[in-house]
Amino acid sequence: MLLIGENVNIMSETIGPALRGRNPKPIQELARAETEAGVDYLDLNIGPARKAGDELMTWVVNTVQEVTDLPLSLDTTNPAAMEAGLKVHKGRALINSISLQPERLEPELPLVKKYDADMIGLLWGTEGMPRDAAERCVLVVDLVYRANQLGIPNRDIWIDPILTPASGEINQVKACFEFMSMLNDIAPECKSVVGLSNISNGTPTHLRPYLNRSCMIMLMKYGLYSAIVDAFDSELIKIARGEMPEIVKLVHRVMDGEKPNLSSLSQKEAEYVKTVRVLTGEALYSHSWLEI
Repeated sequence: MLLIGENVNIMSETIGPALRGRNPKPIQELARAETEAGVDYLDLNIGPARKAGDELMTWVVNTVQEVTDLPLSLDTTNPAAMEAGLKVHKGRALINSISLQPERLEPELPLVKKYDADMIGLLWGTEGMPRDAAERCVLVVDLVYRANQLGIPNRDIWIDPILTPASGEINQVKACFEFMSMLNDIAPECKSVVGLSNISNGTPTHLRPYLNRSCMIMLMKYGLYSAIVDAFDSELIKIARGEMPEIVKLVHRVMDGEKPNLSSLSQKEAEYVKTVRVLTGEALYSHSWLEI
């Protein structure tokens, strides 16, 4: 599975000022560290970048490419900034992301073809967030059709079904899993990607990795191709690289209905089982779910 490091983000307390002040040192140090951590792509999130976004994206792409050869995921809602980054990117970039909202779709979809890029297709429609798996299916068919019309093949499209926080509406989380189980049938050859940290938004910092790791394993059951992740969660990276197969098997057995006796499990195994129960809706979310 491909991992996209999420850490170069304008919302960061250290990276945000470095981006705005065009200070390369913190950004390059972070890009090196993410590369050494073992991710496959680096996401460069500059946000809306309404003022001089094209200049900012050009600068940050060049700055990062000075210290790493990893391909980049260019993350902005500003089409002009997106194109500026694509112009200076070496090799095949990933556009993060294109939704069905006209202001995103119409200017950005042609960039995929023009710059021979891959694209993340975000399943956000003209009416906003899809309510269930069925609406996600409708959106993916529409988005892929529009891309195919421009000559963009399915294999270049990475579908993001939009993960939502487990601390919120658990039915949305379940709908995401249900959709992922159908994606290959609905859009053959399309890849899949999730913003993994979304699942743990609103959760205390020390608990977030439990949700992120468990959710990734659950999505692996449905062939998850890639995830945007914290590059410095070493256990998550081990899981993605196949180094914790017994935990993966345990999670998948629980998804299939097995109810292991928690007292017979190690502490780590019990933590994963409890977290899966929250993510499937079998147990209610609370900040103390691991203690119950």
